[in-house]
Amino acid sequence: MIILESIVVAFSMYSKVPMPQIEWNEKNMKNTLCFFPWIGAAVGVLVWLWFLVSDLLGIGIILKAAVSVLIPVLVTGGIHLDGLLDTADALSSWQPMERRLEILKDSHAGAFAIIVCCGYFLALFGIWTEAVPEDISVLALGFFLSRALSGFGICTFHCAKNSGLAATFAQAADQKRCRIILVVEAAICMAAMIWLDPARGATASASAVIVCLCCRRMAMKKFGGITGDIQGFFLQICELVMAYVVILQ
Repeated sequence: MIILESIVVAFSMYSKVPMPQIEWNEKNMKNTLCFFPWIGAAVGVLVWLWFLVSDLLGIGIILKAAVSVLIPVLVTGGIHLDGLLDTADALSSWQPMERRLEILKDSHAGAFAIIVCCGYFLALFGIWTEAVPEDISVLALGFFLSRALSGFGICTFHCAKNSGLAATFAQAADQKRCRIILVVEAAICMAAMIWLDPARGATASASAVIVCLCCRRMAMKKFGGITGDIQGFFLQICELVMAYVVILQ
């Protein structure tokens, strides 16, 4: 029962998938991060099915790519995209660390957030128009991998503050257990990607890890640690980079 509740909490927090209303408590939040990648699995399945159906129906490449780009946003409600834009605003401010952390909490979107949003969707849409059937299985698994690495970061990396989404889930988690499970999930996902396509799978896996380490370095240098917004920033950039390294092969 506790496992089911943890799944419900994960999907309630990180997705727009309808879930039963339950009380969040110490017990069901201990393992929530272990199920964070499962939301990526749902996204990946939907993207894979969309490509399958669109090929069967003869849907054009423009609509196929547009829907593929929108599926993750529709499933998650844009929660990670919000982190990308907030982080872009903070990084572009060239303010001291304390002020950058305040900007992360600001609900208003600045000019740099709008610019980054437009650029991000243009870059993502452009590369997805080049996708071929051989790319899709690896890319679908990439949505799982990005969330496994993001969850691992929340359990492992220093938080910039004691409040906020990342800190809340980090403090509530059984960190040792979650780290082990997330590493196993990530390893299985990478192995599956490489098994499906050695070249695409290996480069996608390597790029995801590199982006994770680079974002951690940025977070420590610019913010003094990670936040929920920064992990959202990582997840979006990770998926963009994986799309490019897979599709351009």
